[in-house]
Amino acid sequence: MATNHLLEIKQYGQSIWIDNLTRDIIQSGELKELVENQGISGITSNPAIFEKAIAGNVIYDADIEAGIRAGLPTAKIYESLVFADIRNACDILRPVYEASNRLDGYVSLEVPPTIAQDTEATITEARRYFQEIGRENLMIKIPGTESGLPAVEQAIADGINVNITLLFSVESYVNTAWAYIQGLEKRVAEGKDISKIASVASFFLSRIDSNIDGKIDAKLKKGVDDIAVEAKLLAVKGKVAIANAKIAYQEYKKIIRSERWQALAAKGAKVQRLLWASTSTKDPNYRDVMYIEELIGHDTVNTVPPATIKACADHCNVGDRLETDVDKAYTLIENLKDPDINIDLDAVMDELLAEGIDKFIQPFQSLMNSLEEKIKVLSPV
Repeated sequence: MATNHLLEIKQYGQSIWIDNLTRDIIQSGELKELVENQGISGITSNPAIFEKAIAGNVIYDADIEAGIRAGLPTAKIYESLVFADIRNACDILRPVYEASNRLDGYVSLEVPPTIAQDTEATITEARRYFQEIGRENLMIKIPGTESGLPAVEQAIADGINVNITLLFSVESYVNTAWAYIQGLEKRVAEGKDISKIASVASFFLSRIDSNIDGKIDAKLKKGVDDIAVEAKLLAVKGKVAIANAKIAYQEYKKIIRSERWQALAAKGAKVQRLLWASTSTKDPNYRDVMYIEELIGHDTVNTVPPATIKACADHCNVGDRLETDVDKAYTLIENLKDPDINIDLDAVMDELLAEGIDKFIQPFQSLMNSLEEKIKVLSPV
């Protein structure tokens, strides 16, 4: 039997989660198989994933009809479908949650992306989702925006597991880490237990390279007279996301060495792990598993879409690489300021964050629209 390279990754202290959740994989037993035999130890979801899962899929029709009979509005029917899938997925992953002492076994569900810029609404929905779903191994996804971080802090203080999503810049990750710490400190000040709370910081990868590669290709298309300048531009292509992630991990190490973190660790706090997201390779010229292979390291998670999971199981070259070539990573990021390259990384990160929120809002609204259409079709005349 062929080696499943996914199973080798765990020995380096990294967990592999799947970036996909549908009722089909729950009911068919595929999810249970992935968890029990393929080394998958968590799940992330987002509005785009649920749009694909629900729109045009008859597997949800009976529950939609039940919602219609109960007189539920569209938003509540949506929640009834999604909450049921999340609960079932949490139950499948519960043995992993218990066996790992609450390190793994989580299922992530995002608050509505339409409230990404509303702190109070995000706090309210995070509390409601966590209570209504009623599973200890649920993680609520909150965007790491300026409005989202106070909500992260409060949710952690409330004892809610949080997946902070849409992190692109190292600075945004650092701010996220301190929001987690401040939430734990608030909980300690209230005399409450912090040993059962978990958090991950979802740091996005391929979207960074897609954006920067596009800018480099535009420069090359205009024509570059100097071969040395062309070489500088080509040296950056497909390299920024991994370099950026390696630098973020160095910041993680500084944070967990801090006195504030050590004081919380002494009270049983769990580290907030960096989670590598957006890990499917968008450019066919790049190795299809590069965002997995290059970022394997201790106390991290990689959430991987189904096609990339299969590719990694088949041909991932597994090794502890997260802390290799760190000096080169810093140099590469610094080189973006070179006048010949001239890429403003901060501007790229701001652009990607705005795009990222939009990429979740659009499928969420599309899903609501398609659900309304389906409700009309399924409603009794």
